[in-house]
Parts: sequence; C-alpha cells; structure tokens
Amino acid sequence: MTLTITNIRRPNATTTESVTIENGVIKGWNIPAEGETIDGQGGTIAPALIELHAHLREPGQTEKEDLASGLAAAAAGGYGTVVCMPNTSPVIDDPAIVRSLTEKAKGLGFSRLKPAAALTKGQNGEALAELSYLKDAGAVMFTDDGRTNENARVLRLGLEYAGSLGRMVSVHAEDASLRADGVMNEGPVSEALGLPGNPAAAEAARVARDLEILSGLHAQGSRAHLHIQHLSTARALELVRGAKARGLNVTCEVCPHHLTLTDEALRGFDAMYKVAPPLRTQADADALLAGLRDGTVDCIATDHAPHTRAEKERDLLDAPSGIAYIELAFPLMYTRFGETLGLDKLLDLMTAAPARVMGWVVPSLEAGAPADLVVLDLETERTVNPAEFKTKAKFTPWARETLRGWPLLTVVDGRVAYQRA
Repeated sequence: MTLTITNIRRPNATTTESVTIENGVIKGWNIPAEGETIDGQGGTIAPALIELHAHLREPGQTEKEDLASGLAAAAAGGYGTVVCMPNTSPVIDDPAIVRSLTEKAKGLGFSRLKPAAALTKGQNGEALAELSYLKDAGAVMFTDDGRTNENARVLRLGLEYAGSLGRMVSVHAEDASLRADGVMNEGPVSEALGLPGNPAAAEAARVARDLEILSGLHAQGSRAHLHIQHLSTARALELVRGAKARGLNVTCEVCPHHLTLTDEALRGFDAMYKVAPPLRTQADADALLAGLRDGTVDCIATDHAPHTRAEKERDLLDAPSGIAYIELAFPLMYTRFGETLGLDKLLDLMTAAPARVMGWVVPSLEAGAPADLVVLDLETERTVNPAEFKTKAKFTPWARETLRGWPLLTVVDGRVAYQRA
C-alpha cells in the first residue's frame, strides 16, 4: 500500500511538504506522489503518540470500554501504540489472553495494542505470574496496576525476574494502609468537605520502599527496571530525582489530569474528579510540571480509565476512580503547556520518551522509519464535545473547554487509523 500526505509541516517549520509511505515505512519526502493522496490541511506532522498506561477493560468489563472503542479513541487522540493494563476480568495473567487481545486488535484497524500482563497471579500480590511465558506471548511490561504491591518480597522477586527477561515492572506506588479509605487528597479541602483523605505520604512512603528494593537489587548486579505510574506528589518526585542521581534504573510518568486539575475540583462532590492517586494540590501540580521540564519525569501517560456514567454518578465514597480522556490528552497538554514546555519537548514526552522508557526504537520522521504518524492542527480552536467521543465514557471534566492541537490524521503501520471528518 502506498500513501502520500501533502500540505504538511514538520514541527516548527514554516514551509509545507509531502511525505510518501510505502509498505508501512516512510519512503521519502517531497517525491512524486504515489497511491492514495490525503491533504494534510497545513497541519504539523509528528511521530504518532505512544500511550504506556490505558485501561481498555477487555476482557470482561466491556460495558465500560472494549478494544474497538478504546483503540478508536486512541487513534482519534493521535496515538499509534497503546499499552493496556491487565486489571480486567479475568486478569491478563495468561499467555492465551495476551495473544488473543493482540490478534483481535490487529483486525480492528485502529491503534496498535501492546498488552501489559499482571506481575502476580490474579493480581493478588502473593505469587508471581508466569512471566517468561507472558513475555513470549507478547506482554511488554508487568504490573499489578489497579492494586498496590503490598508484599515487598514478591515485588523484589518480580523486579529481579522481569529484569532478567528484559522487561520492566510498573507499579501503582501507594501504601494501602496509609491510603485507607481516602477518596481524595488529604488536606484543607478534604477537611472542609468532611471526606476521608489520602495523604501524600501514602505515595511517598511506597516510592521510598520500592526505590530501596531497587537499590538493593542493583547492588547485586540485577538489571531490574522500576517504572512508577501516575506520579502525583512533589515529595515522591523528590525521591525519584534523588534515585536517578544515584544511577538507579527508575523511570516515571505523570498524567495530564494531575497537571491540570487539583483537589479544589472536588468541592462540588462530583465523582468525575475521583481518581487514584487523587488530585493533589496546586503546589504538587507545579512540581510535576517542573519535573517534566528538567527531565526527572520521563514521559506523559493518561491512565485512561473509563467507567459507566451510572458508576461515576454515585457519591464520592462509592464511585470508582478514573477519568477517560485519551482523545483529549494532546490538545489539553498543548493548550495548557505548549508555550511552557515548547512543542518539541511536548512531542518528545508523548512519543520518543515513552519509547525510551520501554527500550523500543525511538520513532522518527526520517525515510525508512516506521510509518506511525500523526498530523496535528495546532491553530484551530475546538470546543470539547463529549458526545463526539469514540470512547464509551462520553463525559469529561474538560467538557465545553476550548482546546487547540487536535489530530487531523493518524497513520499506524502505513494505514489510516483515524481521519477527522
């Protein structure tokens, strides 16, 4: 298959060009057009985004999301590759499930799927899953996300074993005993609302423990790689910064909702804003942004976590945690932080940086590179309309907000996965 995209600009360029794609790779730039031709409408072309943390809810929770809706939403958000989390029903702890999900996703024609597998059987935290077989089936990382790893010995064994397989362990770093029944950040807002709080110490204490485990393994020559998901507090960020200075093999991600929302959003008792870890303070959000700028934070991930509207309309004590917004992630970040971070840095955090975390080939726009591409409209403002979402969770904290940076076209493996009508 041959495809030529015309009338596009490379990042920060002023002149328009064309790119030709053949057999899933970039054939060349500004050569005679071949095959199907698509007008890029003057948009900015970049490597397709990479998502390391999304909940697609399949198998077993398809009333919330399924591969078709989730991967269509990802493609509409400019993502070429999505790593799905294993806290499904049944849990993704069986090589057959990994293979089944991968094959099903290939037939859908949207974003590419890379399943994460559970670190422990059933994500119960007690016994390691069959990590070698899961890797051979296509699992790209191991995680019990959705649950915290309370058994330090099991986590240590998992880090060591996964490291020997060339895979990282990704953790939801939160001390469950400190979190207790907290439904939002512990602080003045939770006290004013009379709601149980989740202290920043719950995250920091668990990050400190996990880094100490990692340090001990490295001292013994282990290749263990610890990845900390959805970092939310300034204190935990300080701990990661210190660990990196000591040369530990630790990486971390932050999510746009922890950068753009704070615990103040919960004053209306709206469970749409209930997430895990919870929305923190503005000081925490500012520290995370600084971490993106100075390189302490490795990449941006969304933690796309769809639920049904009925679930999110429960009260704060009973509603599940999670926000679904993979379609909005780039426009949200570009509109809020495009000037602060700069376009090149923002694109790196959502493309090359996730690839580096995973040890994958860093995407590029050069001839011969895989044709995973996105064309972005950086100028036109559009109002967020949840009714237009491709995800099943057609509600969002950013409804009616005006954003720029919307994807016009997403190409995955040389084929069109999304084109804005």
